[in-house]
Amino acid sequence: MLPSELPSTERVRARLTDLSLVSCRGVVEEVVGITIKGVGIPAAVGEICEIERPDGSVLAAEVIGFASDRTVLMAFGPMDGIRPGAIVRPQFQPLRIPVGDFLLGRIVDGFGRPLDAGPAFPGSADRVSLERAAPSPLERRPIRSVFETQVSAIDGLLTCGRGQRVGIFAGSGVGKSTLLGQIARQATADVAVIALVGERGREVGDFIHESLGEAGLARSVLVAATSDRAPLERFKAAFVATSIAEYFRDQGRDVLLMMDSVTRLAMASREIGLALGEPPTSRGYPPSFFAMLPRLVERLGATAVGSITGLFTVLVEGDDTEEPVSDTVRSLLDGHLVLSRELAQRQVFPAIDVLQSVSRTMGHVVPPEHVQAAAALRELLATYQANEDLVRIGMYQPGSDPQVDRAIAQRDNLLTFLRQSPHEARPFADTLTALLHLAQLA
Repeated sequence: MLPSELPSTERVRARLTDLSLVSCRGVVEEVVGITIKGVGIPAAVGEICEIERPDGSVLAAEVIGFASDRTVLMAFGPMDGIRPGAIVRPQFQPLRIPVGDFLLGRIVDGFGRPLDAGPAFPGSADRVSLERAAPSPLERRPIRSVFETQVSAIDGLLTCGRGQRVGIFAGSGVGKSTLLGQIARQATADVAVIALVGERGREVGDFIHESLGEAGLARSVLVAATSDRAPLERFKAAFVATSIAEYFRDQGRDVLLMMDSVTRLAMASREIGLALGEPPTSRGYPPSFFAMLPRLVERLGATAVGSITGLFTVLVEGDDTEEPVSDTVRSLLDGHLVLSRELAQRQVFPAIDVLQSVSRTMGHVVPPEHVQAAAALRELLATYQANEDLVRIGMYQPGSDPQVDRAIAQRDNLLTFLRQSPHEARPFADTLTALLHLAQLA
């Protein structure tokens, strides 16, 4: 039978048997800082390559750019043993991570590999790419249902909706990790995906055992890329967590995605950008970071199938909430919570400065009486804050201003409402009852 008479599949198979396999490979030419430059590597940006060490082991690396006729790669780990002439084998595919319900209760690294002592992931598991377009604006479901955190200060005065994206702005040591753990344990979400980007190794263990707890971990996926890991791993951790959250959302679940912190993601981006030769902009951050962040944030939200509610922490330097990363994040999100060092020093937890915080979707997810009650309490807090110095030094005369008198009288009740133990959960209905009662007294 002539080849032209063979069925199409058999004809292709017959052609393949006549082809000899050609190994495509390049070599390392130079190592500069945290980048590896090679020649003869037929790979595209974002694709994975394997670099052979003299001892036979391989180091995975990703193509991040080109310089003249050389390919620039960044390694997934330490570059010990890499030398000029080392063979580079392109894999002709981007990084893809396994996804499925087997991830629940597991801890993975910034490349989606198991970091805990659990079993290996199934080889037959679905795999997804880290790069994905955001849902079309017309495909997004309006935010109309409450996302319950069971934290009174948030549920009562800064109510969030399912699919909302909120920033938590705080300096170091103000209680943001503790607040994250409390919300992860208590929030009414089907799945929590938590990305710890650039954290200290000790804090990862503390977050798991003290903040998250066994029950919280059972319905969570933790992505951890500590401060000692390669900048590429710290950078990829944010995308691994987002891709996992998208998988569960596409299964029809309500997902809570928490990222701690965007500031350290920005630092990893700065290391990569400067190594590539990008011109530094404000405070040394490269333009690519400010272009990447909106694409990442817009992948969250509510669709016709499920939802991803996002909580992003921003570590503000010197408690400056106007620095470039803070300012950019605040402009992209649907609300922000500001944690106050002064409140933390007064042993108020959570140390949320209600007057500096806002939820842009609150009016769409709660009834008007809730909004009015919250506004009344915020007004009392603002009145007390404006006159606090006079009250403290005894210069205010009771009866001078009825509004100030009410603010002073309700001060203790307001603090009781706002204070909450890290291990105390307050149902949304109880918070609303207490809020309406305080508003009547006001």
